[in-house]
Amino acid sequence: MLGRAVDDISTGSDSEYSNSWISWFLSSKGNEYFCEVEEDYILDRFNLTGLNNEVSNYAQALDLITDNLDDDIQDELRGALDVQARLLYGLIHARWIVTARGLAKMLEKFKRVDFGRCPRVLCQSQPLLPVGLSDTPYEKSVKLYCGRCEDVYSPKSSRHGSIDGAYFGTSFPHLLFLVYPSLLPPKAGPVDPTPSSRALENDSSRKSRRVKEEPEITESVGETGSTTGVALKAERYRPRIYGFQLNETAKLQRWQEAVRDRQIARLEALEDLS
Repeated sequence: MLGRAVDDISTGSDSEYSNSWISWFLSSKGNEYFCEVEEDYILDRFNLTGLNNEVSNYAQALDLITDNLDDDIQDELRGALDVQARLLYGLIHARWIVTARGLAKMLEKFKRVDFGRCPRVLCQSQPLLPVGLSDTPYEKSVKLYCGRCEDVYSPKSSRHGSIDGAYFGTSFPHLLFLVYPSLLPPKAGPVDPTPSSRALENDSSRKSRRVKEEPEITESVGETGSTTGVALKAERYRPRIYGFQLNETAKLQRWQEAVRDRQIARLEALEDLS
């Protein structure tokens, strides 16, 4: 899916290409998650260390991004170079948004809720942040991280869902909350209800009462579908910054896993008895 998305090049007119390539890229549909990387950051070759090994035609792709590409070459190789320029800009973007200036720009988008809100009802419309599940291109698509439930979700739009997660990296949202701790939402506790949230709560309570009144239906899927097997296979997202798990989150997750292990042991004992 990622490869198809990268190959799906927007058809821009000559007038569009006569403007800044970055401005054209940011204004293209599906690129709303990206922020503008300042030109002085791109022109500092130290910031681009190692990217020449990741991108084919690196020098020409960089010239295209900075609007320094020769017009004759651009006409001949525009399509192929545009794919590589998108890849290069995405990888530069992942490095830029973890700098002080990059975090500030993404903070503005976070406050405008440009990345959407958490679909989990109990998170009460907490704004989301983009995150990658891998720092290597072409491995995982971008996901959206909720700081309240500490889980990740797929974007609603297929355009956004096809963006490479490496263009945002695995550390960005957690570093943002580390730099701006006042933005970190509480894990629990009431939030001032609005009329819409009250209606939502009443609707959910009615649904829960209706579920309790209905008979419980169990689905048998064989031995591999046992409760214990499902619990053991359950995956959870682990917030990390540059590969290291956050201290407070790590302590909380160790406690949660200990509780889960005790519950699994109880389930195994019950299954043995049955």
